[in-house]
Amino acid sequence: MSTNLTTGATGTAGTRQRWAGLAVLVLSVTLVAVDATVLSLAIPSISETLSPSGTQLLWIGDSYSFVLAGLLVSMGALSDRIGRKKLLLLGSSAFGLASLLAAYSPSPGWLILARALLGVAGATIMPSTLSLIRSLFPDARERATAIGIWGAGATAGAALGPLVGGMLLEHFWWGSVFLLNLPVLLLLLVLGAWLLPESKDPRPGSWDLVSVLLSMTGVIGVVYAIKELAADGLTHWYVPAALVVGALALTAFVRRQLRLASPLLDVRLFRDPRFTAAVLGSLTALIGLSGVIFFMSQYLQLVRGYSPLAAGIAELPAFAGAVIGGLLTAWLARRTGARATLAGGLLVMGAGIALLGWVHQDSAYLLLGISFLAVGTAEGVVYTLAADLVLGAAPADKAGAASAVSETAYELGTALGIALIGSVVTAIYVGSLTFPAGTPAAAAKRAGESVGGAVEAAATLPGELGRPMLAQAEHAFVHGMNVAAVLAAGLLLVSAGAAWYLLRNRAGGAPAAHGEHHGEHHGEHHGEDRDEERAEAGPARHSKLAA
Repeated sequence: MSTNLTTGATGTAGTRQRWAGLAVLVLSVTLVAVDATVLSLAIPSISETLSPSGTQLLWIGDSYSFVLAGLLVSMGALSDRIGRKKLLLLGSSAFGLASLLAAYSPSPGWLILARALLGVAGATIMPSTLSLIRSLFPDARERATAIGIWGAGATAGAALGPLVGGMLLEHFWWGSVFLLNLPVLLLLLVLGAWLLPESKDPRPGSWDLVSVLLSMTGVIGVVYAIKELAADGLTHWYVPAALVVGALALTAFVRRQLRLASPLLDVRLFRDPRFTAAVLGSLTALIGLSGVIFFMSQYLQLVRGYSPLAAGIAELPAFAGAVIGGLLTAWLARRTGARATLAGGLLVMGAGIALLGWVHQDSAYLLLGISFLAVGTAEGVVYTLAADLVLGAAPADKAGAASAVSETAYELGTALGIALIGSVVTAIYVGSLTFPAGTPAAAAKRAGESVGGAVEAAATLPGELGRPMLAQAEHAFVHGMNVAAVLAAGLLLVSAGAAWYLLRNRAGGAPAAHGEHHGEHHGEHHGEDRDEERAEAGPARHSKLAA
């Protein structure tokens, strides 16, 4: 079997070097995942310092994930062409520079721009990490363990973000959450250059700029339109226009990939139910996780009055659960099969989020802790298994592009979670908010933008006006949070049913015969790769995790 390595063979790499290389990759993906959620606890501080509008606040939260999601497919294919290690190291350097810009942003506009640039840099990092695991670990059983550790790092990073942010915000200003990236990136660059092998597609084909532009336009256009529709409906003509443009661009992208001899993304991978179920599961799980982190961080600080550090500690069960879930995935998949593990993980996550539908202003922490633990553990299982199923469905020399689809689902889910769930909370908050008679117009306007604005506005008013207004704002926010939690739980229930259905004809999600979609489109050498991979995997072919 071809190893795709341009410098050395993974089969001869020392065991210690392989696992040390995995540590570098886990560090990379954890850093990018932390950056997606670390800002959540800083939102109140940013509101106070930069005074963003409610819309700007959402863009500060999701511009990173929007841009990252829009570029992941392109960057995954680029890593297959120029080298996954090379792109990983280049992206890490760019990530450091963008972090500096974000830390010292003087206005909401600059911070949104900096977060977008972080998304560009992050898009060069994430596809390379998963595809390099395939190069480092040709043995299926070792690779299962490696993906479990990698998945634990990715999901734990998203859950760890609020805790890291809380610790820093307890002592420093909000920009410190970005400066934390710099020493980690320096370590990553030094160790990555030393420990990681280079890996790329030996027959990469041409780089299709039209496909790159279509994928970016499609993803960003659709996500932007969904966000704006959820927040403001059809108030502005350009919102449905963005949706139409995005949908047309994605349609054109798919049609173009089917015609190209060397596509940017082989969309025929979606014919494999494992691949489709994995992408759908990862997408919906991240919608739930990022949405919960977004509104619960505000709830803990602005409604319950927790300090940033206390709020981060309160969300710690999600971090612990993510690590446990990622590490347990291989064991669960071997015993219950990929089908039951994926659908069950989505059900548990939905149940954990549904608990938040019964939270009120002074609920006992036990209810929150159980919810956080269930959501984090289930996300660790779903995301890790989804990554393994995606890699198992793709030819080895297209690992970067296939990994990018998995990462796109991750980042798109993060963006949609903030956009959709955040917009639902905001819409219900605004719609149900009332003010005491005599409330100044300026204070009412500020309070109507966000619950953080209500806290600030109430502080400027006399007690007989400020206290009732703040109580109304807290009640409206919690009501919006309850409704959003129930809707998110329903989405995960539907996703669990879809995963169960898609994998219905396979023993735990066993792969389709190779000739169904790979050999006839990718050439003979892919068939050889896939045949040898099936021989490696042995009887439990449904997932490398079940091998």
